[in-house]
Amino acid sequence: MLLLILVGVAWMMQIMTMMKFLLTYGVDFSSFVYLTSLMIPFIMSIIVPFVTFITTIFVYNKMISENEVTVMAASGLSPWQIAKPAIKFAAILTALHLVLNIWIVPASQSMFYSTQWNLRYGLAHLKLQEGAFTKLANGLVVYVDNVSGNDLNQLMISDMREEKNQMLVFAERGKLVSTIHGLSIVTNNGSLQMFGKNGFTTGTFDSLDMDLNLVENDSDMTFRVRRVPTYTLLESVFSQENARHHKLTLVEICTRLINPFMNLILAIVCTLILLKTSLLRRRASFAPAMSVLSMALIMSLYMSASNMVSSLTDVGLVAGGVFVVLFGLIGLLLKK
Repeated sequence: MLLLILVGVAWMMQIMTMMKFLLTYGVDFSSFVYLTSLMIPFIMSIIVPFVTFITTIFVYNKMISENEVTVMAASGLSPWQIAKPAIKFAAILTALHLVLNIWIVPASQSMFYSTQWNLRYGLAHLKLQEGAFTKLANGLVVYVDNVSGNDLNQLMISDMREEKNQMLVFAERGKLVSTIHGLSIVTNNGSLQMFGKNGFTTGTFDSLDMDLNLVENDSDMTFRVRRVPTYTLLESVFSQENARHHKLTLVEICTRLINPFMNLILAIVCTLILLKTSLLRRRASFAPAMSVLSMALIMSLYMSASNMVSSLTDVGLVAGGVFVVLFGLIGLLLKK
């Protein structure tokens, strides 16, 4: 329930931050909701460890306040036995978190960026009005007399975006075409006027393919590591030439393969502090606060270490450190 509530809140915040996208590109609401919903798996992958911790501290602190832990301890149950339900719960969430990180998040992020690109630069977002001048970008205006799907009749294209290469195109027919670089208009039977550093040039053509260049600089070339399949990501570690991409790849490997085990660590830290302090002669009222501070310290140390990795050796050290802490905490919980 807590996971659903927090994911819902985060999703609504995501919708608010992307509202500009909805208004700028004229995306219909159903497509916009579908686009933002593709972020839910990624949001869940971030929230799950904190949900594990909050749930554990809530349940066990309630049991302690109602003296249930004291009764169980008096009947002979060890801290490990009392903490076992939380550890099983965290283990299940760890497995689900691994599935989420390794398969679901990369697939959903790939769909997110593809859908976003199509809505922003593909045929889906471009709506040319008949008998009206449509401004596609600063300095780029298109006039169409008749529109039938992607087929255009009697059109004019005014491209004044580059001062040294201004262009005015008149054509009888045209067709909108979507390519990997964005939208193009293939025009037929027309005339061309160009204004540039070489003066004024005019001519006619039978066919002219005009790239609208609506894609923002490098927006489609940005390295989106989250959408890369895990198997491809692991392969690329050994062939990555770009140093910045190599570091992003290593950080993403830490996130996908190591971060889920933080569910177990946070659950054990919480139960260890709460159970050990609850059995003291004078019950420690500061135990929940101590658990929260411990969680904050552990997560900050882990995130700092995982974001600083620059080689496979560093990844191994982070993984080793996580498992050393995990087994050390289990040892402390087993110790009477």
